[in-house]
Amino acid sequence: MKVAVVGASGMVGQVMLELLEKRNFPVDELLPVASERSVGNKLTFKGKDYSIVSMEDAIKAAPDVALFSAGGDVSREYAPKFVAAGSVVIDNSSAWRMDDRYKLVIPEINGNLLDDSDKLIANPNCSTIQLLMAVAPLHRKYGIARMIISTYQSMTGTGVKAVQQYENERDGIEGDKAYPYPIYQNCLPQCDVFEDNDYTKEEMKLLRESRKILSEPELKVSATAVRVPVVGGHSESVNITFENDFNISGVKEILSSTPGVILQDDPSNLQYPMPLEAHQKDEVFVGRIRRDDTAPNSLNLWIVADNLRKGAATNAIQIAELMTQKDLIQ
Repeated sequence: MKVAVVGASGMVGQVMLELLEKRNFPVDELLPVASERSVGNKLTFKGKDYSIVSMEDAIKAAPDVALFSAGGDVSREYAPKFVAAGSVVIDNSSAWRMDDRYKLVIPEINGNLLDDSDKLIANPNCSTIQLLMAVAPLHRKYGIARMIISTYQSMTGTGVKAVQQYENERDGIEGDKAYPYPIYQNCLPQCDVFEDNDYTKEEMKLLRESRKILSEPELKVSATAVRVPVVGGHSESVNITFENDFNISGVKEILSSTPGVILQDDPSNLQYPMPLEAHQKDEVFVGRIRRDDTAPNSLNLWIVADNLRKGAATNAIQIAELMTQKDLIQ
């Protein structure tokens, strides 16, 4: 198995390498790929040093699978070239998510759709993945009519530059900025750029991607996405109105039996999900489960996950694992 990691020197790329090793993915030959300025730099994988290679050299090597986490522009330019060379591409950017030619996959939810025609698979947005990991099984049981979501998203979702901005502001150092305002001791009600409707792209991703993954083109979703000075992961406050009534014990039973989801809901003992506890874990944590008595068939949830793990690298590798199990990557 020849595996390329495109964007190997970035935050998600580094986590991908860590998880490929930790999860014992069958890597016989590794091709770490990054920008031209990083070519030749060394990194270590399974105790062995590897040199970062250029995009062109990686394409010539025709890897069996290419895990992309290098941004939408890079993916749009190079992912089709890897596919043309015979690779299966699993892309973590937003480039292909809403393209009807390609599947948008969370393995636990719609991984059954993957087949031998899939040569480029899109990895959903981090906030969408953790949301649907929790609500998709509830949707199957009760039918979601509407969701109202507020996200509290880690600055790591923006990348290394954002973390550096936070550290510079904390330490009183002038430096480059990833955000238009300070992130240290602040919250920014803007994730990504604003669209014409005054929602941000991040907010609209929660609508568009949820509709595609759940195959519910009329699903109603309204979101507010907020960037917070947190490292461990993203948090989401979710209010759901179902088409059918439910009981809290039934909701908890569904969530506690859902693979990849951990129920953490014990208010009497102050147990609820937090990004500090979700950090460097692959599961999605759900708690603060309570009925919304102001509207019929309505429920409140609090959902937390490490955005670099299940929200990005873990989900991508799980797609590769599933395709390997199905003999779609050999």
